[in-house]
Amino acid sequence: MKYYIGIDLGGTNIAAGIVDKTGKIIAKDSVPTLNTRPIEAIMLDMTKLCKTLLDKSQMDINKIEAVGIGCPGTVDNKNGIISYSNNIPMKNVPMRKFMEKQLNISVNLENDANAAALGEYTANGHNASSYILITLGTGIGGGAVINSKIYRGFNGTCGKHGCWETYGSVTALINQTKLKMTDNPDSLMHKISGKFGEVNGRVAFEAAKAGDKAGLEVVEKYTEYVADGITSVINIFEPEILVIGGGISKEGEYLLNPIRKFVEINEFNKYRPKTKIEIASLNNDAGIIGAALSANR
Repeated sequence: MKYYIGIDLGGTNIAAGIVDKTGKIIAKDSVPTLNTRPIEAIMLDMTKLCKTLLDKSQMDINKIEAVGIGCPGTVDNKNGIISYSNNIPMKNVPMRKFMEKQLNISVNLENDANAAALGEYTANGHNASSYILITLGTGIGGGAVINSKIYRGFNGTCGKHGCWETYGSVTALINQTKLKMTDNPDSLMHKISGKFGEVNGRVAFEAAKAGDKAGLEVVEKYTEYVADGITSVINIFEPEILVIGGGISKEGEYLLNPIRKFVEINEFNKYRPKTKIEIASLNNDAGIIGAALSANR
């Protein structure tokens, strides 16, 4: 059996796991990123985390084929460099060279959304020839797997006025919720946000499910924004399967049903089999699994 280590480098936490060739996690652990530190200190913690996993699983590093790292931002996969990242201040960081020197093992760098897409594909891709993951979180991310290979030409969004992220991210949903709450002081969203202690991505959805008119208006408009972007992705790629991840995906069918209806009306393809739209299933493990298996792709 071949084993890999997958590292999911996030702005808040560094998560890692030992993964077998089927995508099963043998052991996993995490440490805080503390992302204001020098990047060298963060990379040293990544190497320590690898060694912790080996100790935890009582496995020798000689059994590890390679290490894969999923990183936020613009990743130069060919040269092993983090060209740019915003959440963790990095610019032209030769991460592969540093990590290979520390671990004495082959290292692959991958964009974190690409890694998550590969992880989800491994678990539920059903050998689809084309598979896309869209993550709805602080921003909007995405990755594509075509013929079992990561498609590295799929870029993130820029966040400028008019971009999908500006309307369809959870950050956008929170802003839309706050504006609607200001205009509707009697809305149930005020009580719900008080229960959560903040206005988060769940507030409008909870209010909508309870029949609150203002909450319903927020959810309907936000869902339309998300569906509009997904329709564009489908029209460009025509994937067999598209899955939605990120925190808001926990809304499940309540989120999916209106998206599917919107896509059915607005996609170009009217006469051939339709893209299957589903919710991602691996949550935070997708990045670990995909990063690990990217080292073998």
